[in-house]
Amino acid sequence: MTDSAKETLRQAALFYHENPKPGKLEIRATKPLANGRDLSRAYSPGVAEACLEIKDDPENAARYTTRGNLVAVVSNGTAVLGLGNIGALASKPVMEGKAVLFKKFADIDCFDIEVDQPDPEKLAEIVCALEPTFGAINLEDIKAPDCFIVERICRERMNIPVFHDDQHGTAIVVGAAATNALHVAGKKFEDIKIVSTGGGAAGIACLNMLLKLGVKRENIWLCDIHGLVYEGRIEDMNPQKAAFAQKSDLRTVDDVIDGADLFLGLSGPGVLKPEHVAKMTKRPVVFALANPTPEIMPDLARQVAPDAIIATGRSDFPNQVNNVLCFPFIFRGALDVGATEINDAMQVACVEGIAALARATTSAEAAAAYSGEQLTFGEDYLIPKPFDPRLSGVVSTAVAKAAMETGVAKRPLKDLNAYKQKLDASVYKSALLMRPVFQAAATASRRIVFAEGEDERVLRSAQAILEETTETPILIGRPEVITHRCEKLGLEIRPERDFKIVNPENDPRYRDYWMEYHQIMCRRGVSPETARAIMRTNSTAIGAIMVHRGEADSLICGTFGEFRWHLNYVNQVLGTPSSHVHGALSLMILEDGPLFIADTHVRSRPSPQELAESAIGAARHVKRFGLEPKIALCSQSQFGNQAEGSGQRLREAITILDSEPRDFCYEGEMNVDAALDEKYREMVLPGNRMTGTANVLIFAHADAASGVRNILKMKADGLEVGPILMGMGNRAHIVTPSITARGLLNMAAIAGTPVTAYS
Repeated sequence: MTDSAKETLRQAALFYHENPKPGKLEIRATKPLANGRDLSRAYSPGVAEACLEIKDDPENAARYTTRGNLVAVVSNGTAVLGLGNIGALASKPVMEGKAVLFKKFADIDCFDIEVDQPDPEKLAEIVCALEPTFGAINLEDIKAPDCFIVERICRERMNIPVFHDDQHGTAIVVGAAATNALHVAGKKFEDIKIVSTGGGAAGIACLNMLLKLGVKRENIWLCDIHGLVYEGRIEDMNPQKAAFAQKSDLRTVDDVIDGADLFLGLSGPGVLKPEHVAKMTKRPVVFALANPTPEIMPDLARQVAPDAIIATGRSDFPNQVNNVLCFPFIFRGALDVGATEINDAMQVACVEGIAALARATTSAEAAAAYSGEQLTFGEDYLIPKPFDPRLSGVVSTAVAKAAMETGVAKRPLKDLNAYKQKLDASVYKSALLMRPVFQAAATASRRIVFAEGEDERVLRSAQAILEETTETPILIGRPEVITHRCEKLGLEIRPERDFKIVNPENDPRYRDYWMEYHQIMCRRGVSPETARAIMRTNSTAIGAIMVHRGEADSLICGTFGEFRWHLNYVNQVLGTPSSHVHGALSLMILEDGPLFIADTHVRSRPSPQELAESAIGAARHVKRFGLEPKIALCSQSQFGNQAEGSGQRLREAITILDSEPRDFCYEGEMNVDAALDEKYREMVLPGNRMTGTANVLIFAHADAASGVRNILKMKADGLEVGPILMGMGNRAHIVTPSITARGLLNMAAIAGTPVTAYS
């Protein structure tokens, strides 16, 4: 990297830390404080009630305060990630960053505490005195051997988890990577020889973890800057190193590396030479974890050992050993069961959970976050990526389970499956809301045909459908392309074995399909030649014909192309007087709950009848999510204050709705703020028929509906489920090109639910 490029990166990093406000953290209130009533509850006199409850039972602190979800990151800055002993104050940006990771990956609140105290025993005294404030302590960047002293004292005196992440976090991720590396190499822990460089906290912890996983102590050869750690050595020794001392006359890495199966480096650049790697066994495992420059660069190792399995601490090479795979989730599980410590069983459970995730099919979200990388289990994908959303549910649940089984959980969970679902829901914003839909879909085995069957998102959703539902996916696409992409993406599914396909280029039903399409369209200007061409090239039309013929129950299309182009063919083939599209409903999942928007795509300027149909259809779909529909028909007009325009059409729609008894609440025409603010609505029209906040907004113009939908997506971090095509009896849904694989899974669940009326 050039000096200019380095300076550019430096300035960008400084700008990031300074703007728009200094630092990476802030504190926000979780309760309202808008008036005297709130103040009397938050502080005097109401706060006394919570204090007394905690005085009577200390466990109530987890009920009435943040303690049960609050971690301290504590450092004295004596060993900061490659920067060395830079002091407590200079370490603060690193500790703030650690706190941000806790919040981002596990929704754990965190205070960074930098203590200007180099004496380990005095530092331990300070940490112990913090126990009333925190649910757990993360020790960070404390030099060895002081870190061993601090952790030991704190663990002995404190009744909450104390975890030195530089030691145990690194050890856990190394353990997971080693588990899978040996799986790839066809070796076992109990049989391997290990040479390790680096006798610091992380190196010692990694070796201890490998012992727990089955490595024999006599097969571990530990070297540091002075050479081999051997029996009788005096220079730079401590009890932690002495535990791995070998009775040997050998003295250097070059002396001991012969026949090694695994090299574990937590030392410095250039420690491992190519000639050392050449002396290792076939299929050697090389973990060169020094940062920023590894003990050996991967290309140099592969020059002498092309079959080497390599991991580093860097993100620009495969298999980055990164503690963020571990610490947020081990703390999440420990906090949620009120663990008094993080013991060996919990750490091993973490290892096993991380390793198992890498061997499983890669998540679509991780694939999207690391676009262009090959995320298929093997020598270049030994451990999951940090942004894999499954980590929270899998690893935290495994840790919580181990805590309960070993008796250190003060608040054991009654239902681990429910706990995992809750964690998944916190990661997948749609998971909790979609649960009733998935449960309903599980009662029926519907066949869902995907028009764009070669799309990566469709393939990933097909894998998820087979894993999570009883539905049967059918993909339209070329078999060889689908097979190749499944293999490339590391998906286990294969055409014909796991799902049916329709090959537009060569399908035995081709003649039946084009003749069926021609019969439908022959009096609408479609010739036999045109029908044949469409059935060779138009996958949406093919999918619609399959539903029409009863070969599929529902069509999902639209991952590319314009919405109304797809709508044209859906209407052509599946539209009837009793089954016709009358709107698209978008579910927006927001921080304060769900909000449905219609009509976002179908009618540019819906008539009163179409507006009424949208309201009726929306009510049916809202009920499928286990919610009570509260529908607001929205306009610039407010309860009749504008005689013409959209207000007039909405008033006529209200009249149509009023003509028959309805089993849902609706009101209008009104402004959006009146729909969402009950007090304001009551002020404008006292005694109106709606109570609470509307959860469905029906607009008189598609421009308005689409605009609100897009604003909520881009500015309110809203997650869209949909659009849901209303009026087709669940026989077709047209998504948009921005949809994710998870979004397609959600739509498949919606399509997989049978309906009794056209909605």
